[in-house]
Amino acid sequence: MSEIPDDLLYSEEHEYLKPTEEEDVYLIGVTDYAQGELGDVVFLELPGVGEHFDRMDVFGTIEAVKAVSDLFAPIGGEIIEINEALDEDPALVNTDPYGEGWMVRVRIDDATELDSLLSPEEYREIVGD
Repeated sequence: MSEIPDDLLYSEEHEYLKPTEEEDVYLIGVTDYAQGELGDVVFLELPGVGEHFDRMDVFGTIEAVKAVSDLFAPIGGEIIEINEALDEDPALVNTDPYGEGWMVRVRIDDATELDSLLSPEEYREIVGD
């Protein structure tokens, strides 16, 4: 059974949005379910600081032993920080997806887009937990 924290929002593509202490700023990463399906993560290609993405744009790729997958922006916004620790240790996505394994920090453009994301309960239904 995958860990699905109750304080996050989720996308059908298995990314999460985690609020930060800063208004309209969120961390994005992949869910525990996604990392489990992918297997051991060996490489991430992430965007640069200052890049802007619309909701559902591909913002990077995640490479695991089993597959390479696109990462989709669950919400539109500007990348304001990249988790550089993932360059040295991409396995943080596997060992701590909701903590040290976050991927990018984004300042969102339109808070109404949050309404399009899934609640923890809705996400549990999708993954069968």
